[in-house]
Amino acid sequence: KEQYDAICARVEELLNAAAAAGANVVCLQEAWTGPFFFCTREKQPWLELAEEAATGPSFEFISRIAKKHNMVIVSPILERDGAHGETIWNTAVVVGNNGNYIGKHRKNHIPRVGDFNESTYYMEGNTGHPVFETAFGKIAINICYGRHHPLNWLGFGLNGAEIVFNPSATVGALSEPLWPIEGRNAAIANTYFVGAINRVGTETFPNAFTSGDGKPQHADFGHFYGSSYVANPDGSRTPGLSRNRDGVLVNDIDLNLTRIVRDKWVFQMTGRHDLYAELLAKYVRHDFVPQVIRDPALTDNAAPAGPNGVTNTNA
Repeated sequence: KEQYDAICARVEELLNAAAAAGANVVCLQEAWTGPFFFCTREKQPWLELAEEAATGPSFEFISRIAKKHNMVIVSPILERDGAHGETIWNTAVVVGNNGNYIGKHRKNHIPRVGDFNESTYYMEGNTGHPVFETAFGKIAINICYGRHHPLNWLGFGLNGAEIVFNPSATVGALSEPLWPIEGRNAAIANTYFVGAINRVGTETFPNAFTSGDGKPQHADFGHFYGSSYVANPDGSRTPGLSRNRDGVLVNDIDLNLTRIVRDKWVFQMTGRHDLYAELLAKYVRHDFVPQVIRDPALTDNAAPAGPNGVTNTNA
Protein backbone atom coordinates (compact mmCIF):
# COMPACT_ATOMS: atom_id res chain seq x y z
CA LYS A 1 0.00 0.00 0.00
CA GLU A 2 2.89 2.37 0.66
CA GLN A 3 4.11 1.92 -2.89
CA TYR A 4 0.60 2.34 -4.33
CA ASP A 5 0.03 5.52 -2.33
CA ALA A 6 3.36 6.94 -3.52
CA ILE A 7 2.44 6.20 -7.14
CA CYS A 8 -0.95 7.87 -6.70
CA ALA A 9 0.68 10.95 -5.20
CA ARG A 10 3.01 11.31 -8.19
CA VAL A 11 0.22 10.63 -10.71
CA GLU A 12 -1.92 13.31 -9.08
CA GLU A 13 0.93 15.79 -9.45
CA LEU A 14 1.18 14.96 -13.16
CA LEU A 15 -2.59 15.17 -13.69
CA ASN A 16 -2.70 18.53 -11.91
CA ALA A 17 0.07 19.75 -14.20
CA ALA A 18 -1.88 18.55 -17.25
CA ALA A 19 -4.98 20.35 -16.01
CA ALA A 20 -3.01 23.56 -15.41
CA ALA A 21 -1.83 23.36 -19.02
CA GLY A 22 -5.44 23.12 -20.21
CA ALA A 23 -5.69 19.41 -21.01
CA ASN A 24 -9.19 18.08 -21.72
CA VAL A 25 -8.34 14.39 -22.26
CA VAL A 26 -5.48 12.59 -20.52
CA CYS A 27 -4.19 9.02 -20.81
CA LEU A 28 -1.89 7.37 -18.27
CA GLN A 29 0.67 4.64 -18.97
CA GLU A 30 -0.24 0.96 -19.12
CA ALA A 31 -0.93 -0.63 -15.71
CA TRP A 32 -0.02 2.60 -13.94
CA THR A 33 -1.03 1.44 -10.45
CA GLY A 34 2.13 -0.63 -9.89
CA PRO A 35 5.45 -1.82 -11.27
CA PHE A 36 5.34 -3.79 -14.52
CA PHE A 37 5.74 -7.08 -12.68
CA PHE A 38 4.57 -9.42 -15.44
CA CYS A 39 8.16 -10.41 -16.19
CA THR A 40 8.43 -12.17 -12.82
CA ARG A 41 5.59 -14.71 -13.30
CA GLU A 42 4.97 -14.31 -9.56
CA LYS A 43 1.33 -14.00 -8.53
CA GLN A 44 1.88 -12.57 -5.07
CA PRO A 45 1.95 -9.90 -3.91
CA TRP A 46 1.35 -8.32 -7.31
CA LEU A 47 -2.21 -9.51 -7.92
CA GLU A 48 -3.26 -7.57 -4.85
CA LEU A 49 -3.19 -4.60 -7.24
CA ALA A 50 -6.04 -6.05 -9.34
CA GLU A 51 -9.38 -4.33 -8.82
CA GLU A 52 -12.89 -3.89 -10.20
CA ALA A 53 -12.92 -1.46 -13.12
CA ALA A 54 -15.89 0.67 -12.07
CA THR A 55 -15.65 0.54 -8.28
CA GLY A 56 -12.01 -0.08 -7.36
CA PRO A 57 -9.71 2.32 -5.50
CA SER A 58 -8.05 3.63 -8.66
CA PHE A 59 -11.44 4.54 -10.14
CA GLU A 60 -12.37 6.47 -7.00
CA PHE A 61 -9.00 8.25 -7.13
CA ILE A 62 -9.18 9.09 -10.85
CA SER A 63 -12.88 10.01 -10.65
CA ARG A 64 -12.16 12.69 -8.07
CA ILE A 65 -9.43 14.27 -10.19
CA ALA A 66 -11.43 14.06 -13.43
CA LYS A 67 -14.38 15.85 -11.84
CA LYS A 68 -12.15 18.43 -10.17
CA HIS A 69 -10.48 19.41 -13.45
CA ASN A 70 -13.32 18.72 -15.91
CA MET A 71 -11.05 16.22 -17.69
CA VAL A 72 -11.65 12.88 -19.37
CA ILE A 73 -9.03 10.44 -18.05
CA VAL A 74 -8.03 7.06 -19.48
CA SER A 75 -6.83 4.90 -16.59
CA PRO A 76 -5.11 1.63 -17.61
CA ILE A 77 -5.20 -0.83 -14.71
CA LEU A 78 -5.10 -4.51 -13.79
CA GLU A 79 -8.77 -5.50 -13.60
CA ARG A 80 -10.31 -8.20 -11.42
CA ASP A 81 -13.65 -9.24 -12.92
CA GLY A 82 -15.73 -10.30 -9.94
CA ALA A 83 -18.72 -11.23 -12.09
CA HIS A 84 -16.66 -13.89 -13.91
CA GLY A 85 -14.78 -15.78 -11.23
CA GLU A 86 -12.42 -12.87 -10.45
CA THR A 87 -10.70 -13.28 -13.81
CA ILE A 88 -7.76 -10.90 -14.35
CA TRP A 89 -7.62 -8.56 -17.36
CA ASN A 90 -5.33 -5.82 -18.64
CA THR A 91 -7.90 -3.04 -18.92
CA ALA A 92 -8.20 0.65 -19.70
CA VAL A 93 -10.98 2.44 -17.82
CA VAL A 94 -12.47 5.60 -19.34
CA VAL A 95 -13.57 8.16 -16.74
CA GLY A 96 -15.74 11.07 -17.87
CA ASN A 97 -15.15 14.74 -17.12
CA ASN A 98 -17.93 14.58 -14.52
CA GLY A 99 -16.07 11.83 -12.68
CA ASN A 100 -18.43 9.22 -14.10
CA TYR A 101 -17.58 5.75 -15.34
CA ILE A 102 -18.01 5.64 -19.14
CA GLY A 103 -16.67 2.19 -19.93
CA LYS A 104 -13.62 -0.02 -20.35
CA HIS A 105 -11.56 -1.81 -22.97
CA ARG A 106 -9.48 -4.93 -22.45
CA LYS A 107 -6.15 -5.53 -24.18
CA ASN A 108 -6.65 -7.36 -27.47
CA HIS A 109 -3.14 -8.69 -28.11
CA ILE A 110 -0.89 -10.30 -25.47
CA PRO A 111 2.88 -10.55 -26.13
CA ARG A 112 4.78 -13.78 -25.75
CA VAL A 113 8.30 -12.54 -26.35
CA GLY A 114 11.31 -12.09 -24.07
CA ASP A 115 10.37 -11.09 -20.52
CA PHE A 116 6.79 -10.24 -21.45
CA ASN A 117 5.19 -13.15 -19.58
CA GLU A 118 1.77 -11.51 -19.42
CA SER A 119 -0.28 -14.59 -20.31
CA THR A 120 0.69 -15.94 -16.88
CA TYR A 121 -1.81 -13.41 -15.52
CA TYR A 122 -4.41 -12.66 -18.20
CA MET A 123 -5.41 -13.57 -21.74
CA GLU A 124 -6.60 -11.65 -24.79
CA GLY A 125 -9.49 -9.27 -24.17
CA ASN A 126 -13.10 -9.73 -25.21
CA THR A 127 -14.37 -6.17 -25.64
CA GLY A 128 -13.75 -5.74 -29.38
CA HIS A 129 -12.73 -2.27 -30.60
CA PRO A 130 -14.95 0.14 -28.65
CA VAL A 131 -14.93 3.88 -29.22
CA PHE A 132 -15.98 6.10 -26.33
CA GLU A 133 -17.88 9.27 -27.18
CA THR A 134 -16.82 11.86 -24.61
CA ALA A 135 -17.39 15.58 -24.11
CA PHE A 136 -14.12 16.23 -25.95
CA GLY A 137 -14.20 13.75 -28.81
CA LYS A 138 -14.45 10.08 -29.74
CA ILE A 139 -11.55 8.19 -28.19
CA ALA A 140 -10.27 4.62 -28.19
CA ILE A 141 -7.45 2.71 -26.52
CA ASN A 142 -5.09 0.34 -28.31
CA ILE A 143 -3.22 -1.11 -25.34
CA CYS A 144 0.54 -1.67 -25.74
CA TYR A 145 1.29 -4.76 -27.88
CA GLY A 146 -1.78 -4.07 -30.03
CA ARG A 147 0.22 -1.38 -31.81
CA HIS A 148 2.13 -4.11 -33.68
CA HIS A 149 -1.11 -5.27 -35.33
CA PRO A 150 -2.37 -2.98 -38.12
CA LEU A 151 -5.83 -4.54 -38.14
CA ASN A 152 -6.21 -3.68 -34.47
CA TRP A 153 -5.64 -0.02 -35.31
CA LEU A 154 -8.08 -0.40 -38.20
CA GLY A 155 -10.82 -1.71 -35.92
CA PHE A 156 -10.88 1.48 -33.87
CA GLY A 157 -10.89 3.57 -37.04
CA LEU A 158 -13.83 1.68 -38.52
CA ASN A 159 -15.77 2.44 -35.34
CA GLY A 160 -15.17 6.16 -35.75
CA ALA A 161 -12.31 6.99 -33.37
CA GLU A 162 -10.87 10.48 -33.60
CA ILE A 163 -8.10 9.93 -31.03
CA VAL A 164 -6.55 6.54 -30.24
CA PHE A 165 -4.30 6.25 -27.20
CA ASN A 166 -1.61 3.57 -27.01
CA PRO A 167 -0.70 3.22 -23.31
CA SER A 168 2.41 1.05 -23.20
CA ALA A 169 5.23 -0.40 -21.13
CA THR A 170 8.00 -1.35 -23.51
CA VAL A 171 11.78 -1.56 -23.22
CA GLY A 172 14.60 -0.31 -25.39
CA ALA A 173 16.33 -3.57 -26.28
CA LEU A 174 13.13 -4.91 -27.80
CA SER A 175 11.03 -2.25 -29.49
CA GLU A 176 12.63 1.18 -29.55
CA PRO A 177 13.36 1.16 -33.32
CA LEU A 178 9.64 0.53 -33.95
CA TRP A 179 8.30 3.05 -31.44
CA PRO A 180 8.45 6.28 -33.49
CA ILE A 181 7.08 4.54 -36.58
CA GLU A 182 4.05 2.45 -35.60
CA GLY A 183 1.89 5.12 -33.98
CA ARG A 184 2.63 7.57 -36.76
CA ASN A 185 1.80 5.02 -39.45
CA ALA A 186 -1.47 4.20 -37.70
CA ALA A 187 -2.43 7.88 -37.56
CA ILE A 188 -1.83 8.21 -41.30
CA ALA A 189 -3.50 4.96 -42.39
CA ASN A 190 -6.61 5.46 -40.25
CA THR A 191 -6.89 9.27 -40.32
CA TYR A 192 -7.00 9.89 -36.59
CA PHE A 193 -4.73 11.23 -33.88
CA VAL A 194 -2.54 8.79 -31.92
CA GLY A 195 -1.22 9.35 -28.42
CA ALA A 196 1.73 7.02 -27.85
CA ILE A 197 2.42 6.72 -24.10
CA ASN A 198 5.29 4.73 -22.62
CA ARG A 199 6.52 3.96 -19.11
CA VAL A 200 9.94 5.37 -18.20
CA GLY A 201 12.81 4.13 -16.00
CA THR A 202 14.17 0.77 -14.81
CA GLU A 203 12.29 -1.35 -12.27
CA THR A 204 14.10 -3.92 -10.13
CA PHE A 205 12.37 -6.86 -8.44
CA PRO A 206 13.31 -8.80 -5.28
CA ASN A 207 13.68 -12.17 -6.99
CA ALA A 208 15.69 -12.78 -10.15
CA PHE A 209 13.87 -14.43 -13.06
CA THR A 210 14.48 -15.98 -16.47
CA SER A 211 12.24 -16.14 -19.52
CA GLY A 212 13.42 -19.17 -21.48
CA ASP A 213 15.29 -17.02 -23.99
CA GLY A 214 18.83 -18.10 -23.11
CA LYS A 215 19.66 -15.00 -21.08
CA PRO A 216 21.03 -15.38 -17.53
CA GLN A 217 18.70 -14.66 -14.68
CA HIS A 218 18.18 -11.00 -13.94
CA ALA A 219 16.14 -8.83 -11.60
CA ASP A 220 15.03 -6.03 -13.93
CA PHE A 221 12.91 -5.90 -17.06
CA GLY A 222 15.21 -3.49 -18.85
CA HIS A 223 14.89 0.25 -19.43
CA PHE A 224 11.45 1.62 -20.23
CA TYR A 225 12.44 4.36 -22.62
CA GLY A 226 9.54 6.80 -22.32
CA SER A 227 9.60 8.96 -25.47
CA SER A 228 5.84 9.51 -25.50
CA TYR A 229 4.53 11.53 -28.46
CA VAL A 230 1.40 12.49 -30.41
CA ALA A 231 1.03 11.67 -34.11
CA ASN A 232 -1.38 13.54 -36.35
CA PRO A 233 -3.45 12.23 -39.29
CA ASP A 234 -1.47 14.35 -41.76
CA GLY A 235 1.76 12.53 -40.84
CA SER A 236 3.23 15.20 -38.57
CA ARG A 237 4.06 14.50 -34.92
CA THR A 238 5.24 16.17 -31.75
CA PRO A 239 8.71 15.76 -30.26
CA GLY A 240 8.91 12.94 -27.75
CA LEU A 241 9.23 13.21 -24.01
CA SER A 242 12.44 12.19 -22.22
CA ARG A 243 13.87 8.67 -22.29
CA ASN A 244 14.86 8.93 -18.63
CA ARG A 245 12.39 11.17 -16.77
CA ASP A 246 8.64 11.17 -16.33
CA GLY A 247 6.66 14.12 -17.62
CA VAL A 248 3.49 15.46 -19.19
CA LEU A 249 3.04 16.05 -22.91
CA VAL A 250 0.21 18.45 -23.77
CA ASN A 251 -0.73 18.81 -27.43
CA ASP A 252 -3.36 21.15 -28.87
CA ILE A 253 -5.25 19.28 -31.61
CA ASP A 254 -8.01 20.29 -34.00
CA LEU A 255 -10.37 17.37 -34.62
CA ASN A 256 -11.42 19.02 -37.90
CA LEU A 257 -8.07 17.88 -39.28
CA THR A 258 -9.40 14.32 -39.50
CA ARG A 259 -12.08 15.40 -42.00
CA ILE A 260 -9.66 17.58 -43.95
CA VAL A 261 -7.22 14.70 -44.36
CA ARG A 262 -10.01 12.22 -45.21
CA ASP A 263 -11.27 14.53 -47.95
CA LYS A 264 -7.75 14.91 -49.33
CA TRP A 265 -6.58 11.30 -49.35
CA VAL A 266 -9.95 9.45 -49.37
CA PHE A 267 -8.40 6.36 -47.77
CA GLN A 268 -11.77 5.34 -46.36
CA MET A 269 -13.48 5.65 -49.76
CA THR A 270 -10.76 3.85 -51.71
CA GLY A 271 -10.22 1.07 -49.17
CA ARG A 272 -11.38 -2.34 -50.44
CA HIS A 273 -12.90 -3.62 -47.24
CA ASP A 274 -15.04 -6.10 -49.17
CA LEU A 275 -11.90 -7.75 -50.57
CA TYR A 276 -10.18 -7.75 -47.17
CA ALA A 277 -13.26 -9.25 -45.51
CA GLU A 278 -13.47 -11.99 -48.14
CA LEU A 279 -9.80 -12.90 -47.72
CA LEU A 280 -9.97 -12.90 -43.92
CA ALA A 281 -13.11 -15.03 -43.94
CA LYS A 282 -11.18 -17.63 -45.94
CA TYR A 283 -7.98 -17.26 -43.91
CA VAL A 284 -9.55 -18.11 -40.56
CA ARG A 285 -10.81 -21.46 -41.88
CA HIS A 286 -8.75 -24.57 -41.18
CA ASP A 287 -8.75 -25.49 -44.89
CA PHE A 288 -7.44 -22.14 -46.13
CA VAL A 289 -5.38 -22.31 -49.32
CA PRO A 290 -3.15 -19.30 -50.10
CA GLN A 291 -3.80 -17.60 -53.44
CA VAL A 292 -0.45 -18.33 -55.09
CA ILE A 293 -0.08 -18.43 -58.86
CA ARG A 294 2.85 -20.66 -59.74
CA ASP A 295 5.10 -20.12 -62.71
CA PRO A 296 4.23 -23.02 -65.07
CA ALA A 297 7.87 -23.17 -66.14
CA LEU A 298 8.82 -24.41 -62.68
CA THR A 299 9.19 -28.18 -62.42
CA ASP A 300 8.01 -30.17 -59.43
CA ASN A 301 11.57 -31.27 -58.65
CA ALA A 302 13.12 -27.82 -59.02
CA ALA A 303 15.68 -27.12 -56.34
CA PRO A 304 14.44 -24.63 -53.73
CA ALA A 305 15.91 -21.17 -53.76
CA GLY A 306 18.31 -20.34 -50.96
CA PRO A 307 19.39 -16.98 -49.51
CA ASN A 308 19.42 -14.11 -52.03
CA GLY A 309 17.50 -16.22 -54.53
CA VAL A 310 20.45 -18.58 -55.21
CA THR A 311 19.34 -22.09 -56.11
CA ASN A 312 20.64 -24.79 -53.79
CA THR A 313 22.42 -27.67 -55.52
CA ASN A 314 24.49 -30.58 -54.34
CA ALA A 315 28.15 -30.21 -55.30
